[in-house]
Amino acid sequence: MKTVVITGSARGLGFEMAKEYRKKNFNVVISDLDEDKLIKSEEVLKEVPGNGEVAHQVCNVTNSEDIQKLIQFTKEKFQVIDIWVNNAGINQPDKAIWELDDSAIQLVLEVDLKGTILCSKYVMQEMIKQNTGAIYNVEGHGSNDATILGLSIYGTAKRAVTYFTEALAKECKVKNTGIIVGKLSPGIMITDFITNALANKETIQLSEKTKKVYNILGDYPDVVAKFLVNGMIQNQKNGAKIDWLPNRKAAWRFMTYSFHKRDFFKEQ
Repeated sequence: MKTVVITGSARGLGFEMAKEYRKKNFNVVISDLDEDKLIKSEEVLKEVPGNGEVAHQVCNVTNSEDIQKLIQFTKEKFQVIDIWVNNAGINQPDKAIWELDDSAIQLVLEVDLKGTILCSKYVMQEMIKQNTGAIYNVEGHGSNDATILGLSIYGTAKRAVTYFTEALAKECKVKNTGIIVGKLSPGIMITDFITNALANKETIQLSEKTKKVYNILGDYPDVVAKFLVNGMIQNQKNGAKIDWLPNRKAAWRFMTYSFHKRDFFKEQ
């Protein structure tokens, strides 16, 4: 039975991916900062039909010791880590660069970029030892070079994550590790992530223009998670990108929006 580890998975996309892996009979290890939320999420996951086991481990992805503990915990319980998903991330306050506190800039870069790099480093070392495994890093706004007011630092981190993932995949090929490294592109998801910054320390007030874009391009995370998980399970190619919302799909949504209007914010 295969095992998946997902960071930042007490809720949102990470949790929905955990549910999908559970349905696919994987052993699932969820990880986040808040143990109370992890315990509650684990209880919900255990109710999802599946033959694998579910476990949780608190982990701060900016802390090397925490990451190594998560890896060791998973190895001791399930012996092998087949898939590792670097999903943990936080949003930034809706402010211009010069309006941001230094601490906010540092936190976003630490979690969204450094966390992905450190987790990839340590789990890669373990996967090379076990001679198998796949690592997937979650892209976001900025990965395609898009820029928008209020997402400059988050976008910088995600653009760097894309470069880092491509570089890591190439190194795996050159070093002939046999490990798969790939990118997950989930598009825009309608979760509390888009209205909360710095791990729920600040609230973001979305403009009507931004809400319209989200209504056109957004999706609920359970829909996206099913697509991404199926893609990861089926993928055997190093350097692959599993893309929920490619340019042609996004363009089609803009063209057909007047016929298929959605209002996620009214529904909430």
